[in-house]
Amino acid sequence: MSHRFHPSVLREYDIRGIVGETLGPDDAHAIGRSFAAVLRRAGGRKVAVGYDGRVSSPLLEAALIAGLNASGVDVVRIGMGPTPMLYYAEATAADVQGGIQITGSHNPADHNGFKLVLMGRPFFGPQIAALGAMAAAGDWEQGSGSNERREVLEAYVDRILAGLHGIAPEALAGLRIGWDAGNGAAGPALERLAARLPGEHHLLFTQVDGTFPNHHPDPTEEKNLADLKALVAREHLDFGVAFDGDADRIGAVDGLGRVIWGDQLLMIYAEDLLRRLSGATVIADVKASGALFDSIARHGGTPLMWKTGHSLIKARMKETGAPLAGEMSGHIFFADDYYGFDDGLYAAVRLIAAAARLGRSVTELRAAMPEMFNTPELRFQVDEARKFAAIDEVKQRLMASGARIIDIDGVRVTTADGWWLLRASNTQDLLTARAESDTAAGLERLLAEIDRQLALSRLQRGS
Repeated sequence: MSHRFHPSVLREYDIRGIVGETLGPDDAHAIGRSFAAVLRRAGGRKVAVGYDGRVSSPLLEAALIAGLNASGVDVVRIGMGPTPMLYYAEATAADVQGGIQITGSHNPADHNGFKLVLMGRPFFGPQIAALGAMAAAGDWEQGSGSNERREVLEAYVDRILAGLHGIAPEALAGLRIGWDAGNGAAGPALERLAARLPGEHHLLFTQVDGTFPNHHPDPTEEKNLADLKALVAREHLDFGVAFDGDADRIGAVDGLGRVIWGDQLLMIYAEDLLRRLSGATVIADVKASGALFDSIARHGGTPLMWKTGHSLIKARMKETGAPLAGEMSGHIFFADDYYGFDDGLYAAVRLIAAAARLGRSVTELRAAMPEMFNTPELRFQVDEARKFAAIDEVKQRLMASGARIIDIDGVRVTTADGWWLLRASNTQDLLTARAESDTAAGLERLLAEIDRQLALSRLQRGS
């Protein structure tokens, strides 16, 4: 009546592991037992459960539900779909007090994991760690829960379409958009959504396939946008949108094939929002461009930098009352006329709406952004047991040198040339670097400083 998890799977803002190596059905069962105990002790009794299109997801779903039931919690099974569909089900069902999505998100195909919600709030950090302690002690409730199947896909798509409320259909009739589901969980919802949107829509890879046969579903890596770029160019489309494996993140390219990164998308959303909510707080993560924070302030908003991580951002939004937030990775959070969670499909509809309200095409909005010299996210593998220690070493050296740093998540360093960042991923055995400058020479100097700090900790980019 107890269970011990592999030490690598209980992460800061979700649970992830390699199926068959660090994560399996016994872990899913224990997660169900522990989460059910937390829920019941908080006064809840029913959990919504969904899963993504990975090959291992149905097996983990069965074990998770068995664990939830064994601790006396009833389960609403919403089936396969995007993670934000699970968030929607949890947020809108009056009889549900928690939610669990089985998903490996943008990780490799042999990975999987769990994203959790409790009483409408993200479940992360110490709460996830507590699940491990409860499992190790067998600190579980006993009971016999029930199961029911509930269809929410159509209602979810209806709610996404409400993001176009107030915009005349004729203003959108000429739109021509490309979409890439990446064989991820977005596919069925995207097909229904595109069929009901005004304009002309060209869809790629909507068949769900957990082996991801066409490209990996991670739109933060430009190579994964190659098919979308080719579609936009071939069909002369206005812009294109892509999603990660569980569709809580958005990627985009404009009509010229230029990538619109997450912080650049947030510039568009913020400009649109601040016309209606002047002075509002807009949150962005530490990886975001300095141009974004400047743009938010210039349009009458209050910019706030915060830690990377979907659960961390959502919690900060609730603390501050911010109506909008986003991450470089393409997680965009709307709370002005939505529920505050990250939803790639809804973000795509809000991009359409923003361009219509601002009276400029997505390509024009992208062209108006300042051309900074910056890197994308530079990710390189570092041993799981080493990654946080290495960041701490860099931080201590920088503090001793008197550098101007922000250390809310890794280290972000401001210099005369711009800024650079090093942080440890909370979901993979990676370090992430990024740098930005006004000049190409400045960017080279910043990258050289990153490399120097890594070398002092016996690491190097690309290792």
